[in-house]
Amino acid sequence: MAVLVTGGAGYIGSHAVAALLEKGEQVVIVDNLYQGHKAALLGGKLYEGDLRDADFLATVFQENDIDGVIHFAANSLVGESMKDPGKYYHNNVYGTLCLLEQMQKAGVSRIVFSSTAATYGEPERVPIDEYDRTMPTNAYGETKLAMEKMIRWFDVAHGIKFISLRYFNAAGAHISGQIGEDHSPETHLVPLVLQVALGQRDCISVFGEDYPTEDGTCIRDYVHVSDLADAHILALERLRQGGDSAIYNLGSGNGYSVKQVIDVSRQVTGHPIPAKIEPRRAGDPAVLIASSDRARKELGWAPKREELEQIVASSWEWHRTHPNGYKQ
Repeated sequence: MAVLVTGGAGYIGSHAVAALLEKGEQVVIVDNLYQGHKAALLGGKLYEGDLRDADFLATVFQENDIDGVIHFAANSLVGESMKDPGKYYHNNVYGTLCLLEQMQKAGVSRIVFSSTAATYGEPERVPIDEYDRTMPTNAYGETKLAMEKMIRWFDVAHGIKFISLRYFNAAGAHISGQIGEDHSPETHLVPLVLQVALGQRDCISVFGEDYPTEDGTCIRDYVHVSDLADAHILALERLRQGGDSAIYNLGSGNGYSVKQVIDVSRQVTGHPIPAKIEPRRAGDPAVLIASSDRARKELGWAPKREELEQIVASSWEWHRTHPNGYKQ
């Protein structure tokens, strides 16, 4: 029996693949390599193709005895989603529909879905829990919420059990130093800050310092990418053991501002990392912090690297030794 990981050559997907392999699982990966990297895969069987290609996807299910699916494949740039929402609906929502239809045909009834805190939008309260209102402030979050709802209806109609994991800001890199974060373009704060330390950027832009927070910059909950990978495996195990469909938040429960991330990065790298204040970006909530109590209790999930210094240090080790990402 094998686990199918869609988007498995991407940042979080590749860490999930690594964690599955460490546990002795057979892993099948589907990735169109639009954003992913072959070099990020430490093993497994790669099928290069698109979820929206029905014949391609049918072949993957026909050639492998798939026990469950972990679904990462999606476009995920908030800014791009606001400029080209059609692209996000077609790739994210339609791509997921194609996947669910093939799962139904193949009799595969377990899926762990990589969702996002962006489904909540501007939170009514902090920390956010799974029963809070979902009102996305960007098209990316809206497509992820649509994907969640679609998966739920496939459960109602066809018994495809799911666990949706809404996580906050993924950061860090694998303890081996072999895989890490390599996006083009890069939009995540931690790698952007570290690019300044590497001399690849003159300064880091801080988008807004007039938010209702202590230092005026946005606050986010950072969670180590390997801790996220562990949560996906725990979720799959819960479904294998007959667990019912559910939604869980994943976060450290600690909130750090943009300025705090920059300060910690200065300490870790020993570089001054100049910062430049820019206007706010549309669709950026002031504070996003998770309550992950439910995941800790029901999945037995316990993050191993909760401190920001640990997360930034592992990311720095990857970027320092791979200054050009996977293009060495």
